[in-house]
Amino acid sequence: MRLKGVRAVVTGGVSGLGLSVTRRVLKAGGQVAILDLNEAAWNDLADEFDEKAHFLPTDVTDPNAVEGSMQSAAEALGHISLAVNCAGVMYGSRVIGRDRLHGTEEFRRIVEINLVGTFNVCRSAAWSMQLNAADDNGERGVIVNTSSIAAWEGQIGQVAYAASKGGVASLTLPMAREFARFGIRVMAIAPGVFHTPAMDSLSEPAREHLVQSVPFPSRMGEPDEFASLVFAIYENPMLNGEVIRLDGGLRMPSM
Repeated sequence: MRLKGVRAVVTGGVSGLGLSVTRRVLKAGGQVAILDLNEAAWNDLADEFDEKAHFLPTDVTDPNAVEGSMQSAAEALGHISLAVNCAGVMYGSRVIGRDRLHGTEEFRRIVEINLVGTFNVCRSAAWSMQLNAADDNGERGVIVNTSSIAAWEGQIGQVAYAASKGGVASLTLPMAREFARFGIRVMAIAPGVFHTPAMDSLSEPAREHLVQSVPFPSRMGEPDEFASLVFAIYENPMLNGEVIRLDGGLRMPSM
């Protein structure tokens, strides 16, 4: 797919990794529809963006809301050629804590947002993309999801988060296989330690411990480096059905 003229839907597009993708789309001369619930963040950013950015308040766990927003996005943009799932939450809790068990509802909430929300967006995006005219390679669209290295090396206290991100990694290949007949590619990126608002919530000692575990470069990843990989995937038609680790060689310890 050609980056010029990209028409993108980005969930979680007003902060963190999603915001970096939003900015890259606009910098490339494309248009973007942002599916997010953080209207305050959008209001702070609205002056930075022009009419090529559209904000659609959307709860990704609600399939009807996602379908409606995807239809609105397609109408506003003309069509959708790229969907990037960045909406998600981090959560930490031991299954057997000092004074309580890990809540089932807490587990379900993380899976609903990170995994079911991703599925909701994928299916609605693919439904829209299949109607696009194919390019010279027969492509009609690209979907990029966000997994995590926790899918393979979840730490103590990351049972819910690791399970949700493992699900995102596991749906990549079967979804890519199914959508191949439409000319739609599906990929996932598994970031390591990245400088995002979620990471800022950790204590300074915890962040420093994680950074020291990264072989090279020994620092947090920058959101723009995530966005750069999204568009490398978008432009390379042979990237399909794969999960790419973006982690500086980090392999997470148990805790």
